[in-house]
Amino acid sequence: MAALAWLLIPLFAVVGAAIWGSWAQRNKTIGDVAELAGYARFRDAMERSRSAAECELSEMTSSSPPSPVRSSHVSG
Repeated sequence: MAALAWLLIPLFAVVGAAIWGSWAQRNKTIGDVAELAGYARFRDAMERSRSAAECELSEMTSSSPPSPVRSSHVSG
């Protein structure tokens, strides 16, 4: 009976290695495609926010001259 127990240990190791090997070789491209699509959406959003900020900046600089700065410093 003890010999059977010692033979079951390598058998469980082989079964565990087979399960791990099949998990490690799974198809990972589905996750990669979704991740790349998310990155593309993020990049597009950053481009839109950058172009919107540049438009606002150009509108602010071309619309009117800057107003004079008033100082609240009181000399005396």
